[in-house]
Amino acid sequence: MGGESDLRKLLSGMRPELNPGRYVFTTTATIHGGAPHGVTPVVSVTENEGLTLVVRQEEAEAAGLAYDYVAGWITLRVHSALDAVGLTAAVARELAEAGLSCNVVAGYHHDHLFVPAERAAEAVGLIEALAARSA
Repeated sequence: MGGESDLRKLLSGMRPELNPGRYVFTTTATIHGGAPHGVTPVVSVTENEGLTLVVRQEEAEAAGLAYDYVAGWITLRVHSALDAVGLTAAVARELAEAGLSCNVVAGYHHDHLFVPAERAAEAVGLIEALAARSA
């Protein structure tokens, strides 16, 4: 079943949800070996330089994985179509105007945002305000 592609409906229906925990971006040199034992990534991306993983901070630390960005994970609870235009740009612009970095990952059903952990609740509030203005 395809997702929503109407930008106004997407923005007004975002319902951002802050997932519990703190998440980090890390990388391993092994591309085909997968994640290290004991590490369950919420995101993985294969790049020429290695395997990028987004994992819980405590899992990365237990596995001895280096990282330097600690994020809060926000899920936009609207089923966005993968070919929808403008949602990522609108959310990124809203957060950028507040000085917040945002790393976006599109899942099949939802978009997922990784923002600085210490400002994650603020980011949720900004997204909720954007949704309310778009209704």
